[in-house]
Amino acid sequence: MPIDALEELTLALRHFAAERDWEQFHTPKNLAMALMIEAAEVAEHFQWTGAGDTAALSDEKRQAVALEIGDTFLYLLRLADRLGIDIAAAARTKMDINAARYPVEKAFGRAVKYTEL
Repeated sequence: MPIDALEELTLALRHFAAERDWEQFHTPKNLAMALMIEAAEVAEHFQWTGAGDTAALSDEKRQAVALEIGDTFLYLLRLADRLGIDIAAAARTKMDINAARYPVEKAFGRAVKYTEL
């Protein structure tokens, strides 16, 4: 059976952490905190910009944002792995829940919480 990209990345992260004896630090709490910090670093690139400015990033800025997104994704994947959560399955389940909460006929073009539809 071929290994998928998420599984390959998960295994690479495990190996990376094990090589450095970092598993002791990769507790769910620490990983969740690191994830939040990295997500804030993504947002920092857009702080104080206008709505139109965020879509037209310079190549340098786009690369910096890409690296922060990479950090965020790696921490999220590592957290899921440490908790034994299949991240792709969790995402699919959440998409199904959101599809039920936000039916097209009620949510189309509206930016409100499902409880307000």
